[in-house]
Amino acid sequence: MGKKYYTCDVCDKMFSQSNNFTIHRRTHTGEKPYACNVCDKSFSVSSSLAAHKRMHTGEKPYACNVCDKSFSVNGSLAAHKRMHTGEKPYACDICDKSFSVNGSLTAHKRMHTGEKPYECDVCDKSFSVSGSLAAHKRMHTGEKPYACDICDKSFSVNGSLTVHKRMHTGEKPYECDVCDKSFSVSGSLAAHKRMHTGEKPYACDICDKSFSVNGSLTVHKRMHTGEKPYECDVCDKSFSVSGSLAAHKRMHTGEKPYACDICDKSFSVNGSLTVHKRMHTGEKPYECDVCDKSFSVSGSLAAHERMHTGVKPYACDVCDKSFSASGSLTAHKRIHSREKLYACNSFSASDSLTAHKWMHLHTNRIDQRSKIQRLL
Repeated sequence: MGKKYYTCDVCDKMFSQSNNFTIHRRTHTGEKPYACNVCDKSFSVSSSLAAHKRMHTGEKPYACNVCDKSFSVNGSLAAHKRMHTGEKPYACDICDKSFSVNGSLTAHKRMHTGEKPYECDVCDKSFSVSGSLAAHKRMHTGEKPYACDICDKSFSVNGSLTVHKRMHTGEKPYECDVCDKSFSVSGSLAAHKRMHTGEKPYACDICDKSFSVNGSLTVHKRMHTGEKPYECDVCDKSFSVSGSLAAHKRMHTGEKPYACDICDKSFSVNGSLTVHKRMHTGEKPYECDVCDKSFSVSGSLAAHERMHTGVKPYACDVCDKSFSASGSLTAHKRIHSREKLYACNSFSASDSLTAHKWMHLHTNRIDQRSKIQRLL
């Protein structure tokens, strides 16, 4: 007697076991008969309910025998172990990328196809991964269920909590195989590696700029659209980047959480601390590719390069002069301010003439200083 097979009348898939066939049919019907008695979630498979309940109890029965991590789901342990072995059995048939988890491959392929099946029912955004939709929805609800047990911060995404905790521990598990830098986030390592390769895969469809990081492209596009979605709840200022809002808020609070470990200075922005520390170390990582000069700040390199190109983007709105540095324009504008103060139509007294001559002498000195600044 031949083996009995169960065929799905929707997608034609065949199953040798009736229970697998029953579970499969629920993917078409949407039936979820296994309900959690703690929250309002339901599942199509009893094992998914059992795994979900461990999220409430905190139980993690599947322990890694290499490190001290434990997991609530056996599949998560199997995927974790591949991090130790480096095994990536799930290969993309479009590009050369491989993944340790099948779900990561599925999500990756949607990058090629552009498919975003998970739609938000509040706004018009859609996502290629269900987890991204769940995290996005918390932006609408304000829910932050993942709390740090060291400080009082909470997060809407578990991954954000994991990354945040590395700030406390100093852990940077993602190491660059070209230089000696390491990172707390895998995405930061990927972006850093593009600095070595020069790859900029994220292109703006409005201008000709490209970026090594997708987030940089998103921020850049707001320059074209003028969008500033991050609003200060103290004053009326708004910002195109969330980090700029956070830094701005510290201006109201006076908070300076980034302290120099060499001197007693503190800063409200981490980038300012990074630049400040170069004053102690003498590091100048921004090198001119025309001459042999190098700079501690990227903005200084940009201003210096204009000396080579002759570009003068800072134009005076009073006269027809232009400058390569914003500071030179500021100094130049003071000349117009003094001209208004010391109007030289006529002089009836010798002391007025003396003041007038002093103004011209002082103006010439400012012009000379501006020329010297442009040459530096």
